[in-house]
Amino acid sequence: MDSPGRNPGEEEEEIDFYELLGVEKTATQTEIKKAYRKAALLHHPDKVPEAQRAESEVKFKTVTQAYEILRDDEKRQLYDQYGMAAFDPSRGGGPGDGGVDLNDMLAQMFGMNMGGGGPGGPGGPRRPRRGRDEEQQYKVTLEELYKGKTVKFAANKRVTCSQCKGSGGKDKVKPQQCDRCKGAGMREAFRQVGPGLIRQEVVPCDNCEGSGMHYKEKDRCKKCKGKRTTEETKALEIYIPRGSQQGERIVLEGEADQLPDQIPGDIVFTLVEEPHEIFSRAGDDLTAELDITLAEALTGFSRVVLKHLDGRGIHIDHPRGKILHPGEFLKVVGEGMPRKRGDDKGDLYLHVKIQFPEPSWLPGDESYDALQKLLPPPNPAISTDEVDEVEYEADADIEQSYQMGSRSSQRPGNMWEDEEDDDEQGAPQCATQ
Repeated sequence: MDSPGRNPGEEEEEIDFYELLGVEKTATQTEIKKAYRKAALLHHPDKVPEAQRAESEVKFKTVTQAYEILRDDEKRQLYDQYGMAAFDPSRGGGPGDGGVDLNDMLAQMFGMNMGGGGPGGPGGPRRPRRGRDEEQQYKVTLEELYKGKTVKFAANKRVTCSQCKGSGGKDKVKPQQCDRCKGAGMREAFRQVGPGLIRQEVVPCDNCEGSGMHYKEKDRCKKCKGKRTTEETKALEIYIPRGSQQGERIVLEGEADQLPDQIPGDIVFTLVEEPHEIFSRAGDDLTAELDITLAEALTGFSRVVLKHLDGRGIHIDHPRGKILHPGEFLKVVGEGMPRKRGDDKGDLYLHVKIQFPEPSWLPGDESYDALQKLLPPPNPAISTDEVDEVEYEADADIEQSYQMGSRSSQRPGNMWEDEEDDDEQGAPQCATQ
């Protein structure tokens, strides 16, 4: 687990997570949670001026990392004993020099024993398995990715029943072994994964909710009805940093459904960028069309040409004498998407599109003559021995012509060539007498 803002190979003093949150090492989980909320609010990137946002994002991530470690009893125990070396081996040494003992760490975290006795040996504590993550897509607009966004929402999740503590039965009532799974807590099931495709898999027993034990109906907990969990609504919040991109993942650790004898998984949101009607994005750069008139292309202009994603008007002052051509790009430095680190931004590229006037925009022949005198002279005629006056069509559909040409090119040009091809390919022929 990398410390936010720390570059690989860079030496830095390790931050004391207790000191960062302003609590003692003997602090309770309630005290740690209150301290985290206070620190997170203080360093939240949305609560500081834009000039301090980058530094605040790093601080906010560090505070969140501190809370994620100290709120978990096992992670906290490892942190108290080994510091961040327990989560980043590159910071620690080997056994005998103050570093982390791999056997000791595995025994504490996973109940493993790589040789010798210890808490991971037979009969030692067993680490609960981790529950599944809940993954879903989250649609965001380009405006939200440009400015950043904090989303608050209410989530319905399952939690361990507070009345029976996840046992599923009344107090002091002993359960019976589940008849369906024979006490294993798991059973085999078949699931269709496609047309004609069946997969056999092991799933938690739905009769005992994976516990392996079963209560009679009269002995079940009145609150959860023997299900061991209840449903509750919890207020959650996700922060989407400005400059985030399509496909990035926002993780709410430990906020998935809570099941007995399991560590809750995470809720994972994958960002899906919705198409924008004006801007297109390529990494940190933006592109947009610049619609100008023929007069502006020839004589210059000075005006607001489009509205940016944060509501600002983008003003372009294009001087006279610099003629713009269709298809050109104007580069506006520093007006692209913000980068997640620092205050820099990408660039904005404006694609020039020239709006030509309607055919009857000039009132008479005199106006055309006057305009012709102002414009550059026409190209000289091409000298040839023979000249044909031809008719033409305006606004011809060249795409249709290409399609017709493509089809005609596939048709044989010589019927005799086709017959020869047939002979080569084994067409029926006369038998030799």
